[in-house]
Amino acid sequence: MLARLNLFVAWFLIPQTLVLGWVAATGRLLLGMLGANTHEGDIPSRMTGALLVFGAVYLVMHFRGTLPPEGKPEGKGYTIGQRLVLAGNLLAGLYVAFQLSHFLVENRAIFLIINGFTDAFGYWAMACWVIGFSFLYQSSLPNK
Repeated sequence: MLARLNLFVAWFLIPQTLVLGWVAATGRLLLGMLGANTHEGDIPSRMTGALLVFGAVYLVMHFRGTLPPEGKPEGKGYTIGQRLVLAGNLLAGLYVAFQLSHFLVENRAIFLIINGFTDAFGYWAMACWVIGFSFLYQSSLPNK
């Protein structure tokens, strides 16, 4: 159960990390079609985009039954793969949380420092996901 949740969160956070601006633009477009007046990159647009991504990932999981990569818990590398995906999720969660709350930081110097760290978190999260997904895929291969 936790492994499935871990992969679900990863697939939700991947578009939030890689194409956050496009997700926000999609949310803004939807809100604009519904008659709401929003500004570029504001919180309602980002939250609406996040809800759309959440819904898309849930629909894929619901109709497919699971999300790739499908690893075997008894396979070699499964545990390390899940841990790396979890580390990527934590780093990406920090990145997305800062992008949603950056307006709360009033000091420009502190903002630039935190922004630099969270941007680095996004890159590290992508590396953790790639390596973790590779280990999960390897765990589903037959042992030779």
